[in-house]
Amino acid sequence: MPGMAELLNDDAVTEALRGLPGWERDGNTIVHSAKLPSFPAAIAVVDRVAELAERANHHPDIDIRWRTLTFRCSTHSEGGITDLDIALAAQISEQIRSAQS
Repeated sequence: MPGMAELLNDDAVTEALRGLPGWERDGNTIVHSAKLPSFPAAIAVVDRVAELAERANHHPDIDIRWRTLTFRCSTHSEGGITDLDIALAAQISEQIRSAQS
């Protein structure tokens, strides 16, 4: 639940990113870009991520450039990266992997 998450310290973020291939830190966010096989495949990933984000009440920033998606996760209410972002990033990665295979 947003508002109840605690900020992760730098070491915790670094450790969490080890388990999230392709994700990197950019200030107070974690970011991942992926190229999908087609524009419809990219939009399908966005649709699935939207459903997951709604269920969690935690939403990424998403940039769509044809087949390339860029996801940014940050807990804005806390001003940085929390466990909510790490969990959402893992779910996003799973959706990307399934669309690329």
